[in-house]
Amino acid sequence: QVQVVESGGGLVQAGGSLRLSCAASGRIFSGYFMGWFRQAPGKVREFVAAIRWSDSSTWYTDSVKGRFTIYRDIAKKAVYLQMNSLKPEDTAVYYCAAGYTIARVTVLSEYDYWGQGTQVTVSS
Repeated sequence: QVQVVESGGGLVQAGGSLRLSCAASGRIFSGYFMGWFRQAPGKVREFVAAIRWSDSSTWYTDSVKGRFTIYRDIAKKAVYLQMNSLKPEDTAVYYCAAGYTIARVTVLSEYDYWGQGTQVTVSS
């Protein structure tokens, strides 16, 4: 039984930055992964980034490499997505997810728990 809640979305101009937060409740074991996905209007939900809780190993989709950073805070049971150099194509609802012993971090169905989503809008 794990719950995740996202926050930190908002409106920003192209080139700006935002930091998204995902707070987890319930017990997080070392085998858990946490990930960020996003869904733009008229588009499918897509993988953005993931982190392995035990050792902080990370994965990113190609379009955000070098701009986004995912990291964790063990004491707070939280994961963050620092987004820099934002582009209009980053506009989407961003979702935090958690799952146990995930084999393929980019696959939505691998994750067991999902947050409600937070809106990120990047203007030109």
